[in-house]
Amino acid sequence: MVLPLAPEAAHVAAPSPWLLRWAHLLPAGSAVLDLACGSGRHVRWLAARGHRVTGVDRDAAALAPLADVAHVRCVDLEHGPWPLHGERFDAVLVTNYLWRPRWDALADCVAPGGWLIYETFGQGQAAIGRPSRPEFLLQPGELLQRCAGWQIVAYEDGLETAPERCVQRIIARRPPSATGDAATAPQGATTARAAAPGPDTPPPPAPPPAWPLNAPAGAPRPTVG
Repeated sequence: MVLPLAPEAAHVAAPSPWLLRWAHLLPAGSAVLDLACGSGRHVRWLAARGHRVTGVDRDAAALAPLADVAHVRCVDLEHGPWPLHGERFDAVLVTNYLWRPRWDALADCVAPGGWLIYETFGQGQAAIGRPSRPEFLLQPGELLQRCAGWQIVAYEDGLETAPERCVQRIIARRPPSATGDAATAPQGATTARAAAPGPDTPPPPAPPPAWPLNAPAGAPRPTVG
């Protein structure tokens, strides 16, 4: 059942097409974490479809109107203590946000058998506009490397033209066994819980070529898995 949106949600931006494309994979009534949820475009959309949503962001004013549809937490994810130790969710959603020091903790919030839905800006964005700082831009193939050992359902890395932006995104399922992260990973690969690549880390496998992500309907898409 889809519940009607509250009047204050009328001006909220539409959900990401990446979420809309893969939301059918979430079981009914899933516990979903929306990390860095902002004004809650995904919080409201998921809650209206019966999911139990937790929204985390540092903007208290943006979170306040969401309290009637979700559990919200006002937290500085980059400088404060991690607020979700020991908590697991059926799905973790992240859009337009990247803070690598929290990657291990974020990945650990995905329950065994759960889903990671991640979409944010890629390296080529620096030539287009903001964000342009390297710490906020995914390197080519980075999501594939970080999710090694997980089931990759789809992955895209390329240029959108309306509006123009470089985007990298993935939908990945954590192995059902808590010990399966390493057991199912290819030999020598890191898992999604591994530490961020250091100066001595071998380069990741070559990613698929950049692709016009909003190509005409019916155009082939590069997928993995």
